[in-house]
Amino acid sequence: MAASNSTMASGVEHSHDHDHDHHHDDSGSNSWVGKDGRVYHSHDGLAPHSHEPIYSPGYFSRRAPPLSDRDFNERAFTVGIGGPVGTGKTALMLALCEHLRDNYSLAAVTNDIFTKEDGEFLVKHKALPEERIRAVETGGCPHAAIREDISINLGPLEELSNLYKADILLCESGGDNLAANFSRELADYIIYIIDVSGGDKIPRKGGPGITQADLLVINKTDLAAAIGADLAVMEKDALRMRDGGPFVFAQVKHKVGVQDIVNHVLQAWERATGKKRH
Repeated sequence: MAASNSTMASGVEHSHDHDHDHHHDDSGSNSWVGKDGRVYHSHDGLAPHSHEPIYSPGYFSRRAPPLSDRDFNERAFTVGIGGPVGTGKTALMLALCEHLRDNYSLAAVTNDIFTKEDGEFLVKHKALPEERIRAVETGGCPHAAIREDISINLGPLEELSNLYKADILLCESGGDNLAANFSRELADYIIYIIDVSGGDKIPRKGGPGITQADLLVINKTDLAAAIGADLAVMEKDALRMRDGGPFVFAQVKHKVGVQDIVNHVLQAWERATGKKRH
């Protein structure tokens, strides 16, 4: 089931300040204080970033809007799919490919920390032709690759977009926490997926992923009875935490709710590109 629509709070700012005037590396530490007073660090070849505390999960109605000046000829409309480990991100990638591939030109990029397992899963299940799937190894802090140093994803996405004249690109984040969310420089539409096995408390725990994604998916509803999770509680909390923003109850593996998710994606694609669905 889906709730009604609204809008979301900007994600947590992570500066791209590369000025190392205040670098404190005498002890071999790769951390420094930036001009804004924040403590930055760099690792795994990613851009410098900070881990400032988040004092509020943010609001859907004040979320960062899609970029108004995006050139979709340079890179096709990009759907970012994030969420904790094991919630069904890759299963959703597969389901979206199966629903869209006959009518749209698609390509997909997956993120894992140290493997290419999710990309291999899509190839194994023939989600798309193998050459349209790229697997990225992000190293630590998977959120950095979708928020701070997005170049590790932008490169393959732009290449795939141009090679296959893509209509829609799918980008799966590595499994991360409730604070992880995509930069608007990377994702034109953001889906955050949680699952019932974490308990019915998860929606009310908040975090930018839950409150600020364009669409929240609550997956594996068939496990609710076994876990003792109350779906009515999850619905109430999702509506409250997301200011009435849209969410979908789903069993992605069993294709339940997938058409609703596809409809949300295509509506956003139509709005952004001015094109009509096939």
